[in-house]
Amino acid sequence: GTGVILATAFIHMLPEALEHFDSPCLSEGWRSYHAFAGVFCMLASFGLQLIELAALSNLDALAKKRALAAQADGAKLDIEGLAYSKVEPSKLQESVSPHEHNHDGISTDGHVHTAGFLENDDKAMQNMGTLILELGILMHSIIIGITLGTTDNDEFTTLLITLVFHQFFEGIALGTRINDLGCKSWLKPTIMGSFFIIMTPIGVAIGIGIHSAFSSNSGSFVLAQAILDSLSAGILLYSAYISLMSIEINHNVAFRKSPTTQKAICFLSMYIGAGLMALLGKWA
Repeated sequence: GTGVILATAFIHMLPEALEHFDSPCLSEGWRSYHAFAGVFCMLASFGLQLIELAALSNLDALAKKRALAAQADGAKLDIEGLAYSKVEPSKLQESVSPHEHNHDGISTDGHVHTAGFLENDDKAMQNMGTLILELGILMHSIIIGITLGTTDNDEFTTLLITLVFHQFFEGIALGTRINDLGCKSWLKPTIMGSFFIIMTPIGVAIGIGIHSAFSSNSGSFVLAQAILDSLSAGILLYSAYISLMSIEINHNVAFRKSPTTQKAICFLSMYIGAGLMALLGKWA
């Protein structure tokens, strides 16, 4: 899945964005600077960083409120225990669950909650990363749907076959991420999967409308495609490098301690995914 996401950004989005920004359909102002694709890609990454920081800061605030509430409940328990029972304070301390956490984020069994996040902070970050990833994929799905809907008859069949494989690989990539969330209910995975299913047909419908209304080579249409491709590339690159390659591979203690054979299989799978998606770039 990680390889597919990376290749989608590098092979299918950025080159398309660069090509669209150099289109003669655009005004001279847009063509006077040849790095607009990189600029919008970079802006998307900056924007995602701010969104992620805001979400994590919110987790910190919630964790602080939880810790203060737990501390207050603990103090109340101690007072009631000393006032209405003859149990010694040391016995009260022993009666507390060995898995209970103090306000420093460290439990008596040695489990540490980094930065004082909520107990499910890892799951919250994984949810956030998957939602960001799906946002980039959904934007890209709309774009390729629009492209398919505005394609001439002589190129339509080839492009359709290629995009079927393209969406198949992207669906696997997104599906693995959704599956890793381990949702207790089927509702959330179904909603996320349904959005992926319907976005390309919606893009095709938009493309058909554009094709019948005005030329697909109009400046505004080409510019919109260029900007959306650049933004989608930034979203997917941020997700691939930060959430997938860095956090879940390099900074994942369980992965680092896994057997060498398992690591080799994982990396080989990533390279195969990237290679297959890059190969599709020959046709679309």
